[in-house]
Amino acid sequence: MHTFLWALARIFIIGGILGFLMSRWFGINTPLMKKNPPSEEMLSARMHLPPGFSISVYAKDLPDVRMLRFTEAGDLLASLPTEGRIVLLERDADSDGAPDGRSDLVTGLNRPHGVDYYQGRLYVAETDAIGRIAFNPKTRKTQGEYEQVVTGIPGGSNHWTRTLRFGPDGLMYISVGSSCNVCEGKNPKRAAMLRYTPDGGQDELFATGLRNTVGFDWHPDTHELFGVDNGRDFLGDDFPPEELNRIEQGKFYGWPYANGNKIPDPDLGAGHEEQIRNSLPPVHEFAAHTAPLGMTFLRNKNLPPEFKNSALVALHGSWNRTEKTGYKVVSLHFGPKGTITERDFISGFEFQGDVIARPVDVAEGPDGAIYISDDFTGSIYRVSRP
Repeated sequence: MHTFLWALARIFIIGGILGFLMSRWFGINTPLMKKNPPSEEMLSARMHLPPGFSISVYAKDLPDVRMLRFTEAGDLLASLPTEGRIVLLERDADSDGAPDGRSDLVTGLNRPHGVDYYQGRLYVAETDAIGRIAFNPKTRKTQGEYEQVVTGIPGGSNHWTRTLRFGPDGLMYISVGSSCNVCEGKNPKRAAMLRYTPDGGQDELFATGLRNTVGFDWHPDTHELFGVDNGRDFLGDDFPPEELNRIEQGKFYGWPYANGNKIPDPDLGAGHEEQIRNSLPPVHEFAAHTAPLGMTFLRNKNLPPEFKNSALVALHGSWNRTEKTGYKVVSLHFGPKGTITERDFISGFEFQGDVIARPVDVAEGPDGAIYISDDFTGSIYRVSRP
């Protein structure tokens, strides 16, 4: 028994020393061991929200849960990439604070991530293709066979996730991250936003130079497309900033030649001065390495006035930084003259280096509540007001 305890202690001691050295030498400081969902007591003690808001665990046992979408019937769709499936969580009709049931809608997929519903079909962004299947929100059932309408999307490597959303124009937008930390990619469909018709036609390279734009959404009033972008790693704790971009058709956003506001990249910037000069800078900068992922504009008219047309962004949290940062949800408030103000909306998932959750996506429910996925504990949280 003593031998076992000593061996266990040595593992923790060695792990702690290695963790310290990795943090100081390489700037790698990431939560390693996945955890169970935080208790209600822990959420109450640690979490900070705007006055009048409260948070609770809505659903759990959803391994590596990522992107969220609500159906017309009020059910919540969630992607589980590592398990290759899309799950439906039935709306909480009995008001007990949890889904009334759950079921798999589609299984056997190749790392499904983005999910959306359009004109009677459920659309799924796999890592190398876009598929769809007929779906009835009222019966909660799919019909017929799942078909891939877009193939040839570059898959795998770094940034394997693909996010899918239908825009106000009725077209399908797909974000594809870069294959590397920083490099001149060979495939033009990487580090880009793609656009298609619902049947997969009119293949279009909508915007480029976007290293890894996981979350994007359209402003409710102006219908401008905004997306968050993750900056490169291994340039120190505080550079480069993460970005919010106003994504426009045919525009180039700098990667891999520039970071932030047209600052030349130390590895690849030289010799690309004209491309840097012609690139579009971000309209807002987040702190470096906070890893903004999911983004959604709030449309609920019953929210406090300061949240009108604001956007919520999930900061997944740093790994390439000596001290952890991020691990929260922030709100972006758009001023009349183009100003954007960032405020903490939910904080406390990280405290003094201890991480209890890593937010991924944000969805606004028809019940007026806000739902947040967490791939660290396999949970979804519900944020509500009385």
